[in-house]
Amino acid sequence: MRITVLGSAAGGGFPQWNCNCRNCAGVRAGTIKAKARTQSSIFVAPDDGADGVLFNASPDVLQQIRSTPALQPARAVRDSAIAAVVLMDGQVDHATGLFMLRERRSPLPLWCTDPVAEDLTQGNPILRVLGHYCGVDRHAIALDGSAFEVPGIAHIEFRALPLDSKAAPYSPHRERPVAGDNIGMLMRDRASGRSVFYAPGLGQITPAVFEAMAGADCVLVDGTFWTDDEMPRLGLSAKTARDIGHLPQSGPGGMLEWLARLPATTRRLLIHINNTNPILDEDSPERAELARAGVEVCEDGMQIRP
Repeated sequence: MRITVLGSAAGGGFPQWNCNCRNCAGVRAGTIKAKARTQSSIFVAPDDGADGVLFNASPDVLQQIRSTPALQPARAVRDSAIAAVVLMDGQVDHATGLFMLRERRSPLPLWCTDPVAEDLTQGNPILRVLGHYCGVDRHAIALDGSAFEVPGIAHIEFRALPLDSKAAPYSPHRERPVAGDNIGMLMRDRASGRSVFYAPGLGQITPAVFEAMAGADCVLVDGTFWTDDEMPRLGLSAKTARDIGHLPQSGPGGMLEWLARLPATTRRLLIHINNTNPILDEDSPERAELARAGVEVCEDGMQIRP
């Protein structure tokens, strides 16, 4: 199994178009050591196959496809290596890129939970709009831990795990969460036996979530904010990281404490990094702290082989 990080930033990307925080201003001016990033998405494919699964369709998906030649194998006049799309939630930064895939010649194979399908049919009716173009061949993701496969993607099995986080603002579940608003995904390569746990949005780590993380060879988890008060402290929002469904990296009970409890052999990576997070500055003390803890920061174009 091989994973390509197509985008590693949170909603808005990095730099964010209207933001002049230290990070965004610094990367534009070249005064900090940092790399620009598009909004979070990964592509998962078997080692012996060209086609794979797109996890989350970000608004930057066309740029991500252009930057990743493997996604356009050019075997026919119209072609794509994207065999299917899996949505981890119904957020704008993970779903509106579906519009950009509307030129398919057949209905788009899409896996998502029932609550996400509801949100993308009612509150933000992307799936209904696509019905006027290629259409959608929607498959429901079960939340009971049962494995599923994507046709054409050999050797890889997928198991979803409901997460405690937040639904999209247009969801009726925004302040009344239901199972399936957000999921993590455990992916296992049957050929190698290697596995990955992927959770770009994660509000807290329950016993079931930690069990999945501890059993995986590699984890790609929520790296949105460094501190819980990051946005209020910068005057950018009144809401904390936890208020909007993200577990901060630092502080008591933060992501770094949980990652430190994983087996020593587990590869640890952060993804979905907000433009305000100081870990984007490669010379920052926070980035140095991650390095000491053996935690990597995802960047666009990164190749991961569990």
